[in-house]
Amino acid sequence: MPRIVLYQPDIPGNTGTILRFAACMGVGVDIIEPAGFRLDDKTLKRAGMDYLALASLMRHASFEAFETWRAENQLRLVLITTKAKTGYTDFSFRPDDLLLFGRESAGVPQNVHDISDAQLLIPMVEGARSLNLALSVSMVMGEALRQIG
Repeated sequence: MPRIVLYQPDIPGNTGTILRFAACMGVGVDIIEPAGFRLDDKTLKRAGMDYLALASLMRHASFEAFETWRAENQLRLVLITTKAKTGYTDFSFRPDDLLLFGRESAGVPQNVHDISDAQLLIPMVEGARSLNLALSVSMVMGEALRQIG
């Protein structure tokens, strides 16, 4: 199954909600540290509720550690970014995809853009800057799961 990858997340409530979503959908979550909060934060636990025990969570100490793991497993990195040209519904997802979402406050650095295998956009109306991270994750993962069946 595809996995959700969070690059140095800032907001524990979003991460908890994403972990709950992932547990319910049967997909894994990777967190690339450092996060902007302690991963045992009360808000994270409150948002994830009792689903955190069901979540498949993998932590990576750095982006370099994540990249080493990804290379060893030969997985495709699909970056969701406002800088992309291809809409997420116009893309063919695969079961081995890693769906990477950037920090709520800053996205991902250019070197991450450069090494991603694909870059996808969630189209929005003119003037809208961004969606909530948990909403973005659920939209894109929902489409990936729909395609994969």
